[in-house]
Amino acid sequence: MRIIYILLLVACFSYAQPTAMKNSIHTFTVEDIDGKPFSLESLKGKKVMIVNTASKCGLTPQYKKLEALFQEYKDQNFVIVGFPANNFMWQEPGSNDDIKAFCEKNYSVSFPMMAKISVKGKSQHPLYTFLTKKDKNGVKDSSVKWNFQKYLIDENGYLVEVISPRTQPDDPVVLDWIKS
Repeated sequence: MRIIYILLLVACFSYAQPTAMKNSIHTFTVEDIDGKPFSLESLKGKKVMIVNTASKCGLTPQYKKLEALFQEYKDQNFVIVGFPANNFMWQEPGSNDDIKAFCEKNYSVSFPMMAKISVKGKSQHPLYTFLTKKDKNGVKDSSVKWNFQKYLIDENGYLVEVISPRTQPDDPVVLDWIKS
């Protein structure tokens, strides 16, 4: 009887579907808004909020709350990384220089801003492919629904949660996560 039990266990394990392996954003190097390489490995040990941004969107005023959140928690191993994208109704048409000037002039943005990328579709940036595909991030599938969608990443570079574009940066869910 014991041999049958062991054989059944072996059979179950050999046919089990492999689970998705968690991967880290720390393997990516992206281009910052000034055209310089920015290694996400430099964010090890920090909680990270990745957000796709746009300058001509109804949600653009979220920049103010994003900057306030960054200022409040940047000394507590938290960082926001902005990725301008022109995927939704052409709401980020400018060059990287235009975007940088807009962010500095209108919202005094000091958190790291990256070069404009595509966050969906055929030209989706590899980082966003990682963030939106469970077989890459090991956590969940998602789609980028609009500008200012937020991806919460833990200190080890693992995806934790996807936050709706309409959810404000200072929402209690976000604040609780940062403080935990």
